[in-house]
Order: sequence, then structure tokens, then C-alpha cells
Amino acid sequence: MTAATPSFEIITSRQFLAWLAEQKLSLAFTTYQIGKLFALGLKANGELAAFERTFNRCMGLCPGADGHGFWMSSLYQVWRFENMLGPGEEANGHDRLYVPQLGFTTGDCDIHDLAVDHNGELVMVNTLFSCLAAPSERHSFRPLWQPPFISRLAAEDRCHLNGLAMRDGRPAYVSAVAASDVADGWRNHRADGGVLIDVQANEIVATGLSMPHSPRWYRDRLWLCNSGSGEFGTVDLKTGYFEPLAFCAGYLRGVAFHGDFALLGTSKARHNKTFSGLPLDDALARRNVEACCGLQVVDLRTGDAVHWIRFEGLVEELYDVITLPWVRNPALIGFVSDEIRRLISLEV
Repeated sequence: MTAATPSFEIITSRQFLAWLAEQKLSLAFTTYQIGKLFALGLKANGELAAFERTFNRCMGLCPGADGHGFWMSSLYQVWRFENMLGPGEEANGHDRLYVPQLGFTTGDCDIHDLAVDHNGELVMVNTLFSCLAAPSERHSFRPLWQPPFISRLAAEDRCHLNGLAMRDGRPAYVSAVAASDVADGWRNHRADGGVLIDVQANEIVATGLSMPHSPRWYRDRLWLCNSGSGEFGTVDLKTGYFEPLAFCAGYLRGVAFHGDFALLGTSKARHNKTFSGLPLDDALARRNVEACCGLQVVDLRTGDAVHWIRFEGLVEELYDVITLPWVRNPALIGFVSDEIRRLISLEV
């Protein structure tokens, strides 16, 4: 008797596909829970197109410097994906074919968020070593900055540094689960020990957060997922106050913006000590709802979730999401099958 293959189902709100078509937009997102990079777009007939490839513990995503490709972190490497199709070209109905073209081996540093700076250099949140880092041609990484409360770089995940917001092409703000300077010390402060740190000023600008993730600078405001409470909102940098805009039924992580909208990733809560006992538990109970895994499109003008997509079955957690503007139906190349052996192109 063979075991049944785990099911995977994608459910969308009624107008989600029409919204993608209207916005001329596709999406990419990661789930390190099962090690998958997904791309979502539209087929020629307007139906949802979903494409996935396997990358062990894939997490952070960010657009490339030229806006055509993107970067992704995985278990012990970071990869830059480039589109191999020219303008107007298609491959089996896909208008983009993203290939992992350049990689850096970092070792298992638990790389979370990624961003590209004004010089085109990749900036990585090195969670294991509690610092911001850049790839190195000879070593695992090159340290760039560490929080003021971290006394030295050590492979101890002291504060669970995880999120990065860029401003004017420079690292501006980072999020951490706690201002801890001992190995794994952040776990004792998950409910309300979260901090937001100003990288340039080298000081904490917000405290009392609950497992914050995915800070982003957009339209002259600092946006943040207060993941432990299921809230998405802004931080007043003068007062340090977090002002919620929207509540989402799930553990929030992963933010991308497009016009007047934010795309937010939600995850089901893991049944372990890391994700239990958070304010999110009570918030879900008050609303008589269970956490779900998916993406929500939130209108920044109202805080309303105007569109959504949910994943049932195999996928229960997401980490990051990016938009792929002017892309209709993207495809991905991975390492598991031999397709990458047969993909050969010439620069002319």
C-alpha cells in the first residue's frame, strides 16, 4: 500500500485573477517549510498559472538591481535569477523564464531578508550571526553592520535579526525578535520583546513589538508586520509607536507593494513553543477564525483586504513575496530535474 500524495489546492477570491490582469502583475513567493519557490501568473485564457521549483529552505526574495531578475536565499546559498527570454519571446506559453544564473555559497547562516543597495550590491540579513552581511568571493560572507547591543559576531542567533528595510538605496531599518545578546536569547521575549533598529543612527527606535518581520520603506513611511499579533501597519519613527492598519488571520511575514496595495504573506501557526502563546492566539479566538496560509491584498487607503489567495494542504507557511511587474506567466528553472542541463543560450 502506497502513501497518498499530500494534496495542494489554491483558492482565490472572486476578483483576484482579474486584479492580476488589470495590474499587469505576477507574483513570486517562498515557503521554506517544504522548500519551494512559487511563481503565480495568468494563462492566455485568464486562468491562474502556478509554477514551482524546489530549493531547500528558500526564504528571502528581492528584486534585482535592473528590475528584471531577483535574488533568493536558500539553505546554504543565495541565488540571482535572470530571465532568459527576450522581448516578445515565449517558452511553452511563458513570457519569462527565470534561471538561477549566479550563486554565492554562504553556509547555513539562516539568511532571511535580502535587498540590493544603491551600488547594486546584495545585502543579506544574516540571522545566525545577528548582522547585516554581503556576499564574499572568498568567504561565507562579509559583515556590514551589527546591532548596538550585539557584543560580538557569533553563530548563536542571539536576537533573531530577520527583516530589512532599505531607504534611498541604503540599509535603513532592521527588525529583531528581542534585544538579546546571548545564544538563542530571543525565544524568552517572543510576545512583546520585538525591536526596530535604525541602522544609520545605530539605535533602537521602537520596542514592545511581537516577533516583528518584513519592515519596508514605502511612500515615505515605515511599514512593518507585527507578526505575533497578526497586524500590519506603520511605525511612527518619532514616538516609536506601532499603528496597525489591518489584521490578517495568520502569522504575517513577507510584504510587497504595488501602487495603493500591499501584498502580505500569512502562515498557519506552528504547534511548538516558538509560535505558541503569542497575542495572535487570542486575536484569532476573539474573531472565531483559524489561521490560514496565503496572500492578502490590502488597500493602503482603507486597510481592507480587497483580494486574497489561500493555500490548502501541503503548504502551511510562507516567508517572502515579491511582485513581478509587466509579467504575465513566469516559469522557473530548478536543480532537481535535468531541465537545467538542457537549457543553453548564447549571448549575441
